[in-house]
Amino acid sequence: MTGSGPTRHRETGIRLADQQVIGKVGRVTGTIGPERVGEVMIAIRGGSEAFNAYAADTTDTISTGTRVVVIEYFPPRTVIVSPM
Repeated sequence: MTGSGPTRHRETGIRLADQQVIGKVGRVTGTIGPERVGEVMIAIRGGSEAFNAYAADTTDTISTGTRVVVIEYFPPRTVIVSPM
């Protein structure tokens, strides 16, 4: 399927809501810094979920409350983010 609508699970054929993480906007809930894992909340699957987060620029410090965009995702709960 194309577009941003529901997709089908390839084995069961069941339609699933969009569960993409890359490109989502979130808010920092735990400061992200050089060599320091932080935390972001991202709206996904009908609610908000917490993800461990690292800054795309490893020298950046991103403070609590900053809006960020996810640029890379490592299942199950790690994202690389950049401030907006």
